[in-house]
Amino acid sequence: VDMAVGIIVGTAFTAIVNSLVKDVLMPFIGLLLGGISFADLKFIITAATADTAEVAIAWGMFIQKIIDFLIISLTVFVMVRSINSFRERFEAKKEEENAAAPPPAPPADIVLLTEIRDLLKK
Repeated sequence: VDMAVGIIVGTAFTAIVNSLVKDVLMPFIGLLLGGISFADLKFIITAATADTAEVAIAWGMFIQKIIDFLIISLTVFVMVRSINSFRERFEAKKEEENAAAPPPAPPADIVLLTEIRDLLKK
């Protein structure tokens, strides 16, 4: 069940990151580069004709996918690091509480038997 939830959340998160890159970051970067849309950047190998489609290397889309990957990777890294840090602090606090607690007092019958033993030694 945890894995299914992770996959669903991951898919939704991917859609959000794709929208962030495509709709927010890439237009801003395109504006900085003189109004060029990254999705349209490509090397045309063979132009389209009436009978054939265009053959091109879409390097702009490749750059966009690299930015998608970097944002997703950074976010996952930060999330995993935060979760690990939280877990370490929780475990350290738990160990601290266990170390600070005094050992439990022995039962009354053990105390009585210890006193009897000590008296017999004398």
